[in-house]
Amino acid sequence: MTAVAAEDFAAGVDAIADAVLAVPGVTGLHHGTAVLLPGRRVPGLRLGDTDCEVHATVAWGADIPAAAAAIRAAVAPLAAGRTVAVFIEDLTVEDATSEATAAADATAPVANKGD
Repeated sequence: MTAVAAEDFAAGVDAIADAVLAVPGVTGLHHGTAVLLPGRRVPGLRLGDTDCEVHATVAWGADIPAAAAAIRAAVAPLAAGRTVAVFIEDLTVEDATSEATAAADATAPVANKGD
């Protein structure tokens, strides 16, 4: 593999990752698998000779089958003829109550253990 081919491969991997992250409801790429590139790794992707796996996380409440279909549609034109398989690995939740609790804890008086 020449340096130019490696750079092209890395650019393709980055384009696929960007396309996945742009799908509504997708909150990230799952760290269970990754494409290794010189000096870095791109989580959530595996590219073989004939297939492309995408391992993503989506927001709680997202329509999972629709998100998977949207990911597949976004990645297919970038996958260089590879079959695209999508795995929704996890759900993420915005937890406003934990932020409120943390803010309250930060302003609460601290008990003096010496008393």
